[in-house]
Formats: sequence, C-alpha cells, structure tokens
Amino acid sequence: MLDNDFCTTLEHLLNNAFARSHKKELAGLLCDGILLPTFENEYSKKAINDKREVTMVAYIGYDGQDKYLLTLKFGNKALSKYARGLPVENCIPVNEGAEEIDIDTERKIITIKLN
Repeated sequence: MLDNDFCTTLEHLLNNAFARSHKKELAGLLCDGILLPTFENEYSKKAINDKREVTMVAYIGYDGQDKYLLTLKFGNKALSKYARGLPVENCIPVNEGAEEIDIDTERKIITIKLN
C-alpha cells in the first residue's frame, strides 16, 4: 500500500542509504519528503498492475529541497503484495546503502526498484 507512512519510511531509508553510500554523487544528499501522485487513480491497484511502476515527487539535494521525479518500479514480490493490499515497505531495497538506487542528479531523476 502506498500512503503517507510508506513515503515517510522511504524518506528515512533514502537518508540512511545516502549516508552509507560509497557513491560520491550521493555524499551529503538529503531527502526532505516524498509526495504521492496527486490523483489516487495513478497509484491504484489496477494502475500499478498495468504499468508496474508509479512516478512520485521527492525533495532531495544538499539542502533537501530540489524537486526530483522518483519512479518506483514494482518487482514481482512488491506487485503481489500491492495487489493484495499488503504493505510494501519491506520490498524497498535500500537497507545496505544506495547501490540499488539509480539517481541522476543533473536531470533530477531517481529510480528505485522494489523487490
């Protein structure tokens, strides 16, 4: 389920991943919030099942205020949980660092693949 609690969890995990990352482009980055899409139908079960991804907004930067497009890509486990209305927080693969995060700081795009 994608909700404000999920966004808060993802924000904290991103901050931890940035802090532990060995990628120099991520050193010092902060995440200061993640917003769900404006319209619920963009992250409905049907929309996620059909597209297997959702685009959100994340505020990331050295001051945490640059607006990034954040794409969550749903792997099989996350897709199955989401279809059943179960939490997908444990599908976020940023526990060991930010190696699983694809981030383009110039274009302000970040992609995370949920397991």
